[in-house]
Amino acid sequence: MRAFVINKYKEPLQEADVPEPVVGEHDVLVQVQAAGLNVVDEKIRQGAFKAFLSYELPQVMGSDVAGTVIGVGAKVREFAIGDQVYAQPRTERIGAFAERIAVPEADVALKPATVTLEEAGSLPLVALTAWQALVEKGNVQPGQRVLIQAGAGGVGTIAIQLAKHLGATVATTVSAGNIDFVRELGADSAIDYRNQDFEQLLDGYDLVLDSVGGENLEKSLRVLRPGGKAIGIVGPPDPAFAREAGLNPVLRLAMAALSGRIRRRARKLGVTYEFLFMRASGEQLRQITALVDKGVLRPVVGRVFDFDQTVEAMQSLGKGGIRGKAVITRA
Repeated sequence: MRAFVINKYKEPLQEADVPEPVVGEHDVLVQVQAAGLNVVDEKIRQGAFKAFLSYELPQVMGSDVAGTVIGVGAKVREFAIGDQVYAQPRTERIGAFAERIAVPEADVALKPATVTLEEAGSLPLVALTAWQALVEKGNVQPGQRVLIQAGAGGVGTIAIQLAKHLGATVATTVSAGNIDFVRELGADSAIDYRNQDFEQLLDGYDLVLDSVGGENLEKSLRVLRPGGKAIGIVGPPDPAFAREAGLNPVLRLAMAALSGRIRRRARKLGVTYEFLFMRASGEQLRQITALVDKGVLRPVVGRVFDFDQTVEAMQSLGKGGIRGKAVITRA
C-alpha cells in the first residue's frame, strides 16, 4: 500500500510501500479520500513528543482522515461498508497519509452531510481541540470573554466560531490581512499582532486559548481576570497532563519542571494554566457534526494538495500563511 512515512525523526517525509492495515474486531477500515495537515504532524516528525509519545519507526504520518468505509471488524456495530466518515485516530494509531487506514470505531463519526470530504478531512483534530479547550476545560458560558490566539489558523478558525456559539465575546490575534476574515467568522475584536500589543488592549478575560507559546503565553496570563484560565496547546506540558497520560515518575518530574515557570507566574497573578493535548473522540465528533450541519461551524480549507504532493504539503506546515487548514486529497 502506498503511504508517506518518517524513517527517522527530523528527516523529511518519504513515500513508501507499507503493509495493508490490520483490521481489529473493533476497527473500521477507511479508504482515505482526504487527510488534513496539522502542526502536530510536523512536531511528531521533529521528535518533539517522543519523550511521552514514541512511535516505532517507520511511521505512517497523518492525524486527520475522511473517506469511505470499505471494511469493518467483527464487533463493529455503528458503521457499515459505504459509510462516509471522518476521524482523528488516537495518537498511537495515526497514519492518514496512506491509501487506507484502520481506525478504532470509538474514534469515528459519520461525516457532516453538508460539507465535502475535503472539508470534513480538515476538521477532526482542530475541532476536537477547540471543543476540549472551550467546552471541557474552559466551560465557556454566555457573557464570558475569550481570547483566541492565532485566529486565522486551523484551531483558531473553529475556536472563534465555537466560542461565539457558546455565547462568549471573542477577541483574536491575526495579521492585518486576516482581520476582516476573522470578523466574518464571528470575532468581536481582531488585533493585528504585528502592529498592536494585545496585552495593552485587552483586560479581564475569562479564558485564553494559546497556540503560540513562549512569551505570548506569558502575556496571555496578564489579560486574564483573577480566577481566569489560560489553555496552551503547544506547551509546556503540565503535571496534570503527565498524570493523565500515565507517564513514569521521571517524566512527571520533567514535565513539572518544564511548566514550573509558567505555573508559578499564573499563581502569582491569581490565574491558572493548563496544557491540552487533544484526544480522539468519535462521540465529540458527532456533536461537532451536528453543529456543522446546522451551520454553526464551517470548516476553512485554505489549500488543497494532491496525494502525490504529500511531501510538499508537509513542508508547507513550516511556511505558514494558510487560512484554516491545508488538506491532501485522493481521487
